[in-house]
Amino acid sequence: MASDDMMEELRERTRQALAMGGPEKLEARRAAGVMNARERIEQLLDPDSFVEAGLFAAGIREEVRHKSPADGKIAGVGRIAGRPVALVSNDFTVLGASSSVVNMKKLRHMKKLAVEHGMPLILLGESTGSRMPDRMGAAGRATLAQDPTEYRRLRDTPMVSALLGECYGSSTWYSCISDFRVMRKGARMAVASGRVTSIAINQRVDPEELGGWRLHAEVTGLIDVVAESDADALATVKRYLGYMPGHAGELPPEYPGFEPGGDQGKVLEILPESRARVYDARDILRLLVDKDSFFELKAGFGKPIVTALARLGGKSVGLVANNPKFKGGAIDVDAMQKATGFLVHCDSFNIPLVFYVDQPGFLIGIDGERRGAPGKIMNWMNALQLVTVPKITVIARKNYGQAYLNMCGGHAADWVILWPMADLGFMDPTVGVNVLYNLREQDDPERFRQLRAELARDTSAWDLAALYEGHMVIDPRETRTALLKVLDVLRKRRSAGVGQHHLRNWPTSY
Repeated sequence: MASDDMMEELRERTRQALAMGGPEKLEARRAAGVMNARERIEQLLDPDSFVEAGLFAAGIREEVRHKSPADGKIAGVGRIAGRPVALVSNDFTVLGASSSVVNMKKLRHMKKLAVEHGMPLILLGESTGSRMPDRMGAAGRATLAQDPTEYRRLRDTPMVSALLGECYGSSTWYSCISDFRVMRKGARMAVASGRVTSIAINQRVDPEELGGWRLHAEVTGLIDVVAESDADALATVKRYLGYMPGHAGELPPEYPGFEPGGDQGKVLEILPESRARVYDARDILRLLVDKDSFFELKAGFGKPIVTALARLGGKSVGLVANNPKFKGGAIDVDAMQKATGFLVHCDSFNIPLVFYVDQPGFLIGIDGERRGAPGKIMNWMNALQLVTVPKITVIARKNYGQAYLNMCGGHAADWVILWPMADLGFMDPTVGVNVLYNLREQDDPERFRQLRAELARDTSAWDLAALYEGHMVIDPRETRTALLKVLDVLRKRRSAGVGQHHLRNWPTSY
């Protein structure tokens, strides 16, 4: 019967498509300890939830149609922890997962579904870049202009990229406009491969130096988390999505059964009595938030500022904290950029912000000025004043200079909590004497002490509270309780906790 022949053809075509690039290429990946594109989907999604779109897609040119199963990109929808997602997993065994006329239609389709149906878009990247024959000549140029809004981000839904191998071309572009990026060690991300770059500049290029994980985690800041393996990267994607709403019009999920991150009495054990001593602010933050919920982003970049997702009372919050462990907490250019991007992220997806403040000001110097520090400071201020989610500020110790405003001091915050040891001068009094009076302590110890005492006057937590610029002065051990109570009220907005999203089109990478 004709129908039997058709069913047999369906089975055979399905077998060929699922065979991907063939047994030899798949075995080579297994031997290297790297998952293939379909294994990654299976690892990431809930069991039996994946619905594939475009299994029988193939390259548009006749000479590659027979060797391009699914055209190198596996697309579809599924669920993670019961919540819907759209995804594209690049199949490097098929023509290097190169971007083509056909498979980019898949990506655009998944992006459209994610936006219109309110679910995250996940991109599992690994690609040699553009499929050159498809892109050559005038016809190739025309294929690049099919969607004039292809790279526009309005943050309707979270976009996530996992960089899991060689990532060039579209894998790079989409990673750079994603909200969250995890990179496996050994993966690379660049505009073009080392070989192409070497030819272009006529000198040998080290691929790791060109686009390795250390570059992007510590220098460019384009990566949020570094993973040890494919499995680790996929688990990180799941963890990140657990803090996020499915789309910008809803709140993040709530998790019951929470408990504190630790004994609140240890806060004072960690915080040094002397302002001159450093400590790791993350040790305090982990105590204040729910147990095991602290999820740091860009840990290797802009270290004087900590940016992290966490939960308080089972609900998502974003943490922006000074960290005196690095550069004494002085805020450098990378930290400015990191803080600004995080404000954009949290405001776009209805995540309240908690600022933990202990900073001596901005790190000033020639390098910072050459890198546009004043502009970065004002970008941060602009973003902060466009934020519409609740903002709570905890001033722990030092809070000096213009950075007082950038760290959500004054009327930028909805609620300001002060610890009794808060110090609110314009700059450290010892430095101030030197700047204002050109006097060093060894020059005239008695006069130096007198002038330092004058500069330190009216800089305590009590002075700020007396002006109603701080709303509470509390025992540091009561901070978690205070945050829970205030957030419980501030989340209950007229908009049911959904912000106005003034920052939704702010650039992701800048």
